[in-house]
Amino acid sequence: MEKLKGVPRLLLEVELQPVQGDRFQPTGFPDLGAAIYERPDGTRMILVESSQSVANRLEQTCLEGSGPRIALELAGLPYITAKLDGAVETETSSLVEAHRINSPFIITNKEFKEAFKKKAEYEKGKPLNWKKIAEAFFFYDPNSLLHGAFMANLEDGRVKVQRALSGFIEAEGIREAASGGVKNNPLDPTGKLRVSDYDENVYGNVPYHRMEFTADRIVAYFNFDLALLEGYGLDREAKELLVALGLYKVCRFLGSGLRLRTACDLAPKDGISVTAPEGFTVPDEESLLEYIQEKIRACTEKKLFADPPVTVLKSDVIWKEEKKETVSEEGETEP
Repeated sequence: MEKLKGVPRLLLEVELQPVQGDRFQPTGFPDLGAAIYERPDGTRMILVESSQSVANRLEQTCLEGSGPRIALELAGLPYITAKLDGAVETETSSLVEAHRINSPFIITNKEFKEAFKKKAEYEKGKPLNWKKIAEAFFFYDPNSLLHGAFMANLEDGRVKVQRALSGFIEAEGIREAASGGVKNNPLDPTGKLRVSDYDENVYGNVPYHRMEFTADRIVAYFNFDLALLEGYGLDREAKELLVALGLYKVCRFLGSGLRLRTACDLAPKDGISVTAPEGFTVPDEESLLEYIQEKIRACTEKKLFADPPVTVLKSDVIWKEEKKETVSEEGETEP
């Protein structure tokens, strides 16, 4: 941590390669497909994984299974769970919800909303105290400071916390690798068999095209905004915990989270390269975890965390299944 004092950005790069063969499948966007572009020097580039997707994947590295609870090795780190009403009671948490604490299943809980506002010294129509706001986020869910939260559901929506840790993956010198296939129906290749009026062109043999890519180089980039964390004025133990937790997530993502899609399974070619600051080396995953656990204990002793660390809420949002009515052959309405 001494080497990071006064450093505004921690910039990391990791060269990647497909675990088998040369082809990979990039992320795709509606009405756009793959995001292909050119550098000023004419080099053809492609966005393999967007910053928003990498943020989601970094969050997933610290979940117990697929969530919504945190991994056992990070027990003691605060977050919020919300139980949802419905035919089957379900649970969500600030670790898996979009914009974390801003989830309508969380912030609409009147008791929690008032407690958060009090902790953040937030009052509609008055200036924001960002130090207190950051302390409130850290108190209830430190991950929100790493991954950001737009509190659109809190009063007038003025509280916007940007990501401190971001990343993306891009490839350079790309070339298309076209292929295709067919979805077969051994019972009715013609597709004339219909199950309902909405099944046209679904149940026959359907050919399709597929576009993958090769590249001269694939690189994952990570940007850790240390100046943003420093600007919050948090307790030293709190800031050091956030920095270590962010680096731990990067290591976990690179070690076990690079199967991005069915046809996009990547692996680090070499270790993590630190491009700024010069001379800094990212500790290994085991050392980072030990340090994080030490900082969790320190923050707990200083009462920087909620007690108990997992805030359990009953969501005020009522989850209801939509009921559709149909008309029977006899002309009677049925649920």
